[in-house]
Amino acid sequence: MTGAAIIDDLLARGLIHDHTDEAGLRRRLDAGPIKVYCGFDPTADSLHIGNLVPLLLLRRFQDFGHRPIALAGGATGMVGDPSGRSDERNLLDSDVLDHNLAAIKLQLGLLLDIGGQAQLVDNRDWIVDVTVLEFLRDVGKYVTINTMLAKESIKARLDGEQGLSFTEFSYMLLQANDFVALHDRHGCEMQVGGSDQWGNITAGIDMIRRRAGVAVHGLTVPLITRSDGAKFGKTADGAVWLGADRTLPYEFHQYFLRTDDRDVERFLLQLTLLPVSRVTEIMAEHESAPEIRHAQNELADAVTALIHGPDEVRRSRLAAGALFGGELLDGESLDALRGIVPETDIDGSLIAGEEPVVDLLVATGVCSSKGDARRTIEQGGIRINGAKVQAATTAIAAVDGRYFLVQRGKKQRHLAVVGAV
Repeated sequence: MTGAAIIDDLLARGLIHDHTDEAGLRRRLDAGPIKVYCGFDPTADSLHIGNLVPLLLLRRFQDFGHRPIALAGGATGMVGDPSGRSDERNLLDSDVLDHNLAAIKLQLGLLLDIGGQAQLVDNRDWIVDVTVLEFLRDVGKYVTINTMLAKESIKARLDGEQGLSFTEFSYMLLQANDFVALHDRHGCEMQVGGSDQWGNITAGIDMIRRRAGVAVHGLTVPLITRSDGAKFGKTADGAVWLGADRTLPYEFHQYFLRTDDRDVERFLLQLTLLPVSRVTEIMAEHESAPEIRHAQNELADAVTALIHGPDEVRRSRLAAGALFGGELLDGESLDALRGIVPETDIDGSLIAGEEPVVDLLVATGVCSSKGDARRTIEQGGIRINGAKVQAATTAIAAVDGRYFLVQRGKKQRHLAVVGAV
């Protein structure tokens, strides 16, 4: 497998949007490992799934024998990139940036061999002590205003209602300077990113050519969209994050399970590390029985395993089985629900009375009063651990001596855990 084979793989996955001279890039990749970088600004304390394609792009270069550099933008994060935005980002102070950077660096390490084949850098290391006059002299003189105004990301903002601050206008210079610094310090010869970064990438390529007289390379991947018109990575509750403290692994898994049939092949190709040939096999099986949603299951498992590990895939499947599968419940599946459904700790003596179900319903808040509980039971609206409760006096037993999954109607569920108080 040659170094340039990654280009064929990216083309097969539909992962090339813009690039510099393809023939020249192939020659350089065949000549030996190349150092390639992508930047991630710490605008929050987690990356989101919109960052997955460029992050996986670095991983793909790593898997093909090249040397990825992940840049955590401690400096550029203070300014904010106007690309793809209609309004200005909130500026972050140093303490927030430090917190965000620490979290993002851990996530970058999930997919990259940091400290081995891959590097992690922070652009504050080379920009924070540079004075304004030094920046204007050493960076600003190599970029014309005409060039900057011609960039689509700049034109879009200038034509919009919000306009563009000088702070955001300078972002292109900062990112171009990052490429120069990485070229000078680490021998980096290529920058990659989302298609909205093409203007910033070419600014860096041009600056290196002007300053050092050498040719370097750039490549962008398409921004992920959804066929149903909804924004990729967004739910009714907000963004889908890589951090488990922001988006539970179960919710993360469920998001991909709900992928539209029109999107699932593209997502398998672009959001997983599955070989192209394996995706072809998955889609053939899926198309023979689309109602089984085989491709969506493969997608959800693969992406969740990449970010959260195979154990969380298993827990997500156990939790989904407990909630929706109508399967026999056991302690492991109910334990997987912890943190997913509302939970109440109870004393075992609570279920020793004459109306144990009523007492449990009131203790968990599933019913507002004993009267409400009795009426709901009479109407057949209560299930405990999957079984419909026939009467208020029905004896109930905890699964594994510890868990009661209380269900009212089709949607309301609550987990009671015995022995925690």
